[in-house]
Amino acid sequence: MQLSRLIGAAAVVACLALVGAAPSFAEPAWAPADSATIRPGNQTFTNGAQCTSNFVFYDASNTVYIGQAAHCSGTGGATETDGCDSGTLPNGTPVEIENATQPGTMVYNSWIAMQQAGESNADACAFNDFALVRVNAADAPNVNPTIPFWGGPTGLTGSVPDTEKVLSYGNSSLRLGIRELSPKEGIKLATEGNGWSHQVFTVTPGIPGDSGSAFIDRQGRAFGVLSTVQLAPLAGSNGVGDLSREIAYMESHGGPDVTLANGTEPFTGPLLP
Repeated sequence: MQLSRLIGAAAVVACLALVGAAPSFAEPAWAPADSATIRPGNQTFTNGAQCTSNFVFYDASNTVYIGQAAHCSGTGGATETDGCDSGTLPNGTPVEIENATQPGTMVYNSWIAMQQAGESNADACAFNDFALVRVNAADAPNVNPTIPFWGGPTGLTGSVPDTEKVLSYGNSSLRLGIRELSPKEGIKLATEGNGWSHQVFTVTPGIPGDSGSAFIDRQGRAFGVLSTVQLAPLAGSNGVGDLSREIAYMESHGGPDVTLANGTEPFTGPLLP
């Protein structure tokens, strides 16, 4: 979503994330974390709309992918967040990835998948907000899956208790490149949509342009992708799509068979108790 369309909405779409499971095939050779130019947290641009990438994935042929929110390619207004009837650009759309030499390609979008399937589950329609971008082969050697500042991820989980510590890394251009404001720490407030979404509160909160950011728990396990900026029930809270459900949906609806890549650097853990 374009930043100008996101600001001021009561439940503003913020872009989200994607796939993973225990490794089922050999990983690519990742670039060293300290010299890699493409990592989780890099900005992505889809037809000019800026979001934040979440996790890195790979398939059996060592093709490399990076996740973003499905709504990052949305063609409607800021409040058009129902993936079953909101407009979106098609699969095959070029996606610019920060520091990449060539555009990536959107190869899966949950909104497209749900519309093609005639999805009727209202919770999935409201919260299934994930897309996969294939990294151009020329840039794949420059990718590392480690989340900046926090390290990890250390795996995938679909279970995050209320009041549990959560961590994220946003990269909205509204922060004017001040990377010290990118790491986020907070708690999960509640589960919504019969498990499809996690309500979280972090300092600082996710803002427009952070859409799609990776969320991990206190063990460094991937669990969600930033999807919405909320004004209620708690101003500054965020809606985070459940990554395990989004991946399962993708795998059962014709999406790529991919594995979530764990970080090559140790997970550092939360700063606060």
